[in-house]
Amino acid sequence: MKVRVFVSLKPGVLDPQGRAVHHALEGLGFKGVEDVRVGRMIEMDVADGTSDDALRQMCEKLLANMVIENYRIEKLETA
Repeated sequence: MKVRVFVSLKPGVLDPQGRAVHHALEGLGFKGVEDVRVGRMIEMDVADGTSDDALRQMCEKLLANMVIENYRIEKLETA
């Protein structure tokens, strides 16, 4: 089974990487961008029987810093 985990900073946490991207977009002449938040996406192939609880534990113990980040798990359909 293919799983994607989206990790993003919690609201209110400063995002220096997002600010740098925002500044660069302005410097390139792009108007109307009011805010940029940068996160990451982790894609994993896991055994079909991997439980939701196991995926949650992976996120909370390693993939996301629960103090400053949120995560969302997405299971992908296989073709």
